Amino acid sequence: MELVEFGPDDAAQAAAFLELTNATDAVDCPWEPVRTSYRLEMDQRHSWEGEPGRWFVGYDGTEPVATAVIDASDYDNLALAWITMRVHPARRRRGHGTAALHALEDLACSRGRPLLGLDGWDSEATRGFAAASGYQQGSVEVRRVQVVAEAPDPRPIRDEALAQAGDYELVRVSGYAPADLLPDLVDLTAAINDAPLDDLEWEDELYSPDRVRAYEHAQIASGFRFRRVVARHRPTGAPAGHTVVVVDAEQPAYAEQHDTSVVRVHRGHRLGLLLKAEMMLWLAEEEPQLERVYTNNAESNRHMIAVNDRLGYRPLGRILQFQRRF
Repeated sequence: MELVEFGPDDAAQAAAFLELTNATDAVDCPWEPVRTSYRLEMDQRHSWEGEPGRWFVGYDGTEPVATAVIDASDYDNLALAWITMRVHPARRRRGHGTAALHALEDLACSRGRPLLGLDGWDSEATRGFAAASGYQQGSVEVRRVQVVAEAPDPRPIRDEALAQAGDYELVRVSGYAPADLLPDLVDLTAAINDAPLDDLEWEDELYSPDRVRAYEHAQIASGFRFRRVVARHRPTGAPAGHTVVVVDAEQPAYAEQHDTSVVRVHRGHRLGLLLKAEMMLWLAEEEPQLERVYTNNAESNRHMIAVNDRLGYRPLGRILQFQRRF
């Protein structure tokens, strides 16, 4: 099998990648929104926070049979690269996944990234492939969805949380945050480092005003309507927590819940529940067409799972995460 690397201006390879992705997802995760050519292009140009990965289509002769992406950050975790692969359901168990993985392992190691991550939807095939390739399971994420029409009314939930959070005020921020808020957002974003990682080998992520802005820019430039709710401690003015949701402007029935985090010294006041309930109210006001909000949480993150359960999220599938050091 040959891996062909391509960029966002290569329409032919992008079309092959997209067709393979949607054919694979229709079998492995049919609950996911259908991927579009626009979303693929934006992911390639901007990624999560302005560090686009490297994208490949795998060919068996002239037939496209697999896709692969390898991501790495230059902000932190400088030994780590993460691999995402798909093999067409009709072309599995023929060695294509193994060939693609070996090629990407060689690429990562040649670039000084000896710690590799790999993930896949929970199945015997995923577990067997990882084990045969020498990867150890480190964590499990659960993909959840909130069907907006079936979700509980957030107003009484917000009021209940406010009863324990009277010392906090909420601020809605749409689009780019004002420059004077960026230092506070560094602290709020870094609070996500307390989220459970289980057995994954993962260093704390390092944040700065420039990195916070790069994340905002990547999301907004990718065609997402970006909303953030910030909690601030009234007596001291200190930032206490935040939550972020982005709505896909191309497919505005769908949104993704990004980070929700609370600074350690402000925990125990139900701020996570308060922030997310406030976000639900804001979305109902500004995005009445919204149908589904998706989120991922570590299966061991009991606190956030309890919050999501209260807000009507339900599980869709488990994502197994593996690592191997070379």
